[in-house]
Amino acid sequence: MHLANFFGTNPRAALGFSGGVDSAYLLYAGLKQGAEIQPYYVRSAFQPEFEHKDALRLCEELGVSLVTIELDILAIPEVASNPARRCYFCKKAIFTALKQRALQDGYTLLIDGSNASDDAEDRPGMQALAELQVRSPLREAGLTKAEIRQLSKEAGLFTWNKPAYACLATRIPTETPIQANDLRRVEAAEDLLKQMGFSDLRVRLFHGAARLQLPQDQMQTALENAAALRTALAPYFETVLLDLAGR
Repeated sequence: MHLANFFGTNPRAALGFSGGVDSAYLLYAGLKQGAEIQPYYVRSAFQPEFEHKDALRLCEELGVSLVTIELDILAIPEVASNPARRCYFCKKAIFTALKQRALQDGYTLLIDGSNASDDAEDRPGMQALAELQVRSPLREAGLTKAEIRQLSKEAGLFTWNKPAYACLATRIPTETPIQANDLRRVEAAEDLLKQMGFSDLRVRLFHGAARLQLPQDQMQTALENAAALRTALAPYFETVLLDLAGR
């Protein structure tokens, strides 16, 4: 199935929009096919602010308004307790909120940006999507992540080479309860590292310390600037560790 066929059959849909590579291209493709696509962004403690800004920017460039839904994700015990299936409970809550708002706005079809490279068996969140009858046009069209990046580049979307980004909750070890303050500390630390020139990184909570995961080609720079890193992150973490395995 081609995306043109999908939107020809489904010319009106609500899109769960993250501002990432996949949902950005899906929004672009749907609009290009003349479909009425309304993007919805769910804002919670798990999403860093730059993601919301990217979502707003992309929508502005494509000439479509973004609906932002505020969600207190940590008020959901099955999410905040951080079990192994946290992603399932989180995705269920997010897309339930999306579906409720979309129905209020008159949209009966909800779509998302899952693609053919996503392993359904390894993603509990995709079970939640199936239960809520969320369609994934990119996946149905057989488009892989690499293909979507290339198509996005050809379309001139600034998201084409945006690094993959997992939500902030993934920085907290499984079974460790998620605290809002820990999420804020992680986000602030990652923002600082980006300002220092590092990229495609993760700051993971490790027994109260910050465990930095950087690409191998940035490891030497980190070692040479260890003192500066400790000073920069001191307001958020007393102990800073460098994961030599890298990203």
